[in-house]
Amino acid sequence: MKILVTGAAGFIGFYVSKLLLEKGHSVVGLDNINNYYDIKLKYARLLELGISKDQAEVYNSLCLGNKYKNLKFIRTSIEDRSVLPSLFKTENFDIVCNLAAQAGVRYSLENPEAYIDSNIVGFLNILECCRNFDIKHLVYASSSSVYGSNIKIPFETSDKVDQPVSLYAATKKSNELMAYSYSYLYNFRTTGLRFFTVYGPWGRPDMAMFLFTKAILNKKPIKVFNNGNLERDFTYIDDICEGVIRIIETQADENLTKKSLYNIYNIGNNKSVKLMTFINAIEETLGIKAKKEMLPMQPGDVLKTWANVEDLIRDFDYQPKTSITEGVEKFVQWFKTFYKVEC
Repeated sequence: MKILVTGAAGFIGFYVSKLLLEKGHSVVGLDNINNYYDIKLKYARLLELGISKDQAEVYNSLCLGNKYKNLKFIRTSIEDRSVLPSLFKTENFDIVCNLAAQAGVRYSLENPEAYIDSNIVGFLNILECCRNFDIKHLVYASSSSVYGSNIKIPFETSDKVDQPVSLYAATKKSNELMAYSYSYLYNFRTTGLRFFTVYGPWGRPDMAMFLFTKAILNKKPIKVFNNGNLERDFTYIDDICEGVIRIIETQADENLTKKSLYNIYNIGNNKSVKLMTFINAIEETLGIKAKKEMLPMQPGDVLKTWANVEDLIRDFDYQPKTSITEGVEKFVQWFKTFYKVEC
């Protein structure tokens, strides 16, 4: 199959692209390589895929990688209404995996416009291209943040998600509603994935795993919000990508009803882990005790996340299996190698 992966220089997009290529699919990766976090890390991910920085720096031009013969890459933004339709027309995709988005809950308090541009306008452009160029299936990133102030645990896709506590969450909820409309009106398949807290090698520098490890190694205090009374469904990147790939590769039944054209799944580890347990695993792996700065709850944060993934297990035999200990060890090993850290 030929698959467009947006956000290909991002954490999850990089892994999904790599796995699809290794399985023999043709991939066109797309990313605008914005400066939300260190773009050196984004260029390094692309280099792992065989796309050099010199190639990736050029806007709106398809380039070929030197590692995978079935990979092309283009630097552009999904909100670009001229480039995106032209790309769809030229490349004739079978499936679109939209992982491009302005991420981060706290940053949405500082720069709300970036979230509307990428997550609303950009997603609309993706939907329009899917309907106009006969895309069989759109797989797209939603987020566990849509559950907002929901206190029912574990979170299930049948729960009401009408109380987002951040603009980021509101944009992801909007994506789900927009996808439903397009599936219903134009009869193409959409699958939204509510990602929970994803961590692992090549991860985002603004995420807890990265921030904690870097601070501990530099003998600086780590910021522990709500005095450590938080729980998250921490999910290792390999488990996340296994689920995404299974969904992409599963062909839709030609007799699907209108209702089943639109699907939403939680994708997580199927359990909740205390933040302090996560921190302890990092401390034990590094052999260093963290200095902790205990802080109050931050705007936009929630107390606990926990994904019920029974429907994903049922429909795609999804089986998350990486323990916190194993996942943390793999991340720390990568971090010390990538940043040339000696302990």
